[in-house]
Amino acid sequence: MRPIDLHFGDNAHSIGVYVVETDDGPALFDCGPASTLEALVRGLGEHGLQLTDIRHLLLSHIHLDHAGAAGSLVRRHPGLTVWVSEIGAPHLVDPSRLERSARRLYGELFDPLWGELAPVPESNVRIASNDVLGWECFPTQGHASHHISYLKNGTLLAGDAAGVRMPGADYVLPVSPPPDVDVEAWHRTTDAIRARTPERLALIHFGVHDDVDTHLDRLEQELDRWAQRVRDGIDQQAFVDAARTDAGTDADAYDRVAPLWQSWQGMKRYWDKRNAA
Repeated sequence: MRPIDLHFGDNAHSIGVYVVETDDGPALFDCGPASTLEALVRGLGEHGLQLTDIRHLLLSHIHLDHAGAAGSLVRRHPGLTVWVSEIGAPHLVDPSRLERSARRLYGELFDPLWGELAPVPESNVRIASNDVLGWECFPTQGHASHHISYLKNGTLLAGDAAGVRMPGADYVLPVSPPPDVDVEAWHRTTDAIRARTPERLALIHFGVHDDVDTHLDRLEQELDRWAQRVRDGIDQQAFVDAARTDAGTDADAYDRVAPLWQSWQGMKRYWDKRNAA
C-alpha cells in the first residue's frame, strides 16, 4: 500500500491519499485540497484508474488538506459517494462557514494554497459509522471533534488521528490546530486504536508505518509535552523553536506540512477553554 503523493506546494511527502478496495469497488481515503486536484488525477492514472472508476470517497475529517477537493471531485464525477462523520457532513454540503474561518486564518494565501471550496450535493453525502463498505469506521477525536478512522485487514486509515511522521523519521508530531484539539480525547483515541491491534498506520502526512506501538507511544509523549509547555505559558515563537529542535533535521518538512504556530494556537485555545470551564 502506498499513497498518491499530491506534491502539495510542489513538495514531496506533504499530502498523500490512498486508493483502497471496498465491498463496492475502489475508493479514495481523503482527497487533499482542490489545488492538488490535477496531481490526484495523475496519481490515479498511475494506479491504472480514472476518476470515474472511484466509487467512494472516505473522509477522515473536513480540514482542507484532507477534504477540500471533495466538492470539486463530485462536480467532475457526479456518481461519487462521499462518506463523512455526522458532525462534518453539514460543512461539506455548505462549506461557507469553513471557508470564512480559513480565509481569516490564511488571508491572501488561501486561494493558492487550497483552491476552491465547492459544496458537495447533499444527495452524494453519506454518514460514516460502524461498517462502511467492509471497513470498520470509528470515532478518533483529539485532533478534531469530528475525526473518524477506518480499519480493515490490519490497515488503519488514520487521517491525522496518529499524527504526522515523515518517511524514514522517528519523530511523531501531534498536529493540533484550532479550533477543537482535545488532549484527553486524543489519549482515548490512541487507546481505541491499540485495542484494535492494527498492523500498519496509513498517514496522510505521510506514508504507511508498521511500528504501531512505538509510533503511538511517541505520539502520546509528544502530545503531553506540547500540552504541558503551553500550559506552563510558553509563547508562540518559543514553542515553535522548541518543536523544531525536537523534530531535528526534518524540522522544515514537519513545519511545512503542519505549521507549528498553528499547533501553539490550538493548544492555547484548548487550555483557555479548559480554564474558562
